[in-house]
Amino acid sequence: MFDLEKEWSISFAGCGFMGIYYVGVSSCILERFPGFIQNATRIYGASAGSLMAAILTLGRKTSPEKEARKHKLGPLHPAYNLLQLVQDCLLGSLPEDAHIRASGRLCVSLTRVSDGRNLLVSQFSSREDLIQALICSCFVPLYCGVIPPTYKGVHYVDGAVSDNLPRCDQGNTITISPYAGESDLCPRATTLTFHEVRFNNVSIQVNSENLYRVTSTFFPPDPEAMAEICQNGYMDALRFLQENSKNILFACP
Repeated sequence: MFDLEKEWSISFAGCGFMGIYYVGVSSCILERFPGFIQNATRIYGASAGSLMAAILTLGRKTSPEKEARKHKLGPLHPAYNLLQLVQDCLLGSLPEDAHIRASGRLCVSLTRVSDGRNLLVSQFSSREDLIQALICSCFVPLYCGVIPPTYKGVHYVDGAVSDNLPRCDQGNTITISPYAGESDLCPRATTLTFHEVRFNNVSIQVNSENLYRVTSTFFPPDPEAMAEICQNGYMDALRFLQENSKNILFACP
């Protein structure tokens, strides 16, 4: 249970197309307790989690999974350029002062190619600077291309490679993940769990449900399944708020 009398932050794990889970999570929280997001000191994110962190910081949205489903090979189809779609969405939706509004509050996880070290970026000199940081955080080697993008002249790849749940070890950082595990807000396992693994700070239980979620991370499921994942995110967030009701005042319908 987190303490609202202290400063708190939120951290979103990288999760590819499972990011639709975060749409349900954020919808529930913004509907029932918007102060949880609005008053958070910092919002961290890696990979797709960085996009949700940016969305909540700036109040914008981007959704490349619909385009991915148009091709039979999904995101592996040669006509599908995931990062180009993300970049186009960001360019078309982010306000000119996005970098000013994001600086100091949005924290984006990057992995430096030269030594594999993690970089957490929270200051952005321009809107293009912010967009490039998000693009670098989402670049999965080979899956998204061969040549990594650059941020301030340095090559970076997916932030999940070095830290997939930024600042998860800090007190009063609320961790959010679409995989059943030990994150503060995540699905609960309903099938037999054999083991638990940690992928760069993200707890993932080994079971059939999570196997499906990991597959959906790289290959977006059909619209009906996406809607269900989104609804699951909403219900998991509702449970999280109810379990923390001693610290949160919100109205139930």
